[in-house]
Amino acid sequence: MSIFSKEFEEAISHLPATEKDKLILRLLKKDLILANRLQFELVDNGNVEERRIVIEKHIVTNVKRMAERFYKISYLNMDVRYLSGDITEHVKITKDKYGDASLNLLLLVEVLRQNKGNILTARPPVKLRKFNTAIIARVFKVLLLINKMDDDLLLDFKEDLMILGKLIGDNDKVMKTAIKNGLDVNWLIHSEIPKNLVKIHRELKNNGLLK
Repeated sequence: MSIFSKEFEEAISHLPATEKDKLILRLLKKDLILANRLQFELVDNGNVEERRIVIEKHIVTNVKRMAERFYKISYLNMDVRYLSGDITEHVKITKDKYGDASLNLLLLVEVLRQNKGNILTARPPVKLRKFNTAIIARVFKVLLLINKMDDDLLLDFKEDLMILGKLIGDNDKVMKTAIKNGLDVNWLIHSEIPKNLVKIHRELKNNGLLK
């Protein structure tokens, strides 16, 4: 349903082409996501896979930098949010639903793989708990995204899900947070995502968990 009246839409349609072009450009300057989406679709020929590979390299490079320059767990949490934002922007521009799951899964694997020692020794406990809870919440997000896809696509994520599950299990601090927040790592290790995950996730949130 349109948010504009028929009269308004008709008036716009009767504007001279040059005037409409000027208005479109002015509006696009105020909505960079829409502008980038149009450029992607109209100019870049919409190659989603190539754009996804660029984001993958961006994630790996920046997580490596974050681990090498680790200072505080709160800063790492902030950097993870920034990278998550980059993924969200990519998805909005390209409508890459597969990439939404695969890129967020890659982010989790790389963060836990390269920061095990940083997480185990991080202080203070309150900030560490906040970081670990955010990680587990992102794991649920990935599982929910994968659960929306065709069952055949689960095979594409099987190896990385197993790696993620083992990384969580090998990190005592993260594992305790997973248990507390209702995440069964066996879902990851064995690629057995519950069909009622949406209900499970909703109940956990209603009980004040995952935040």
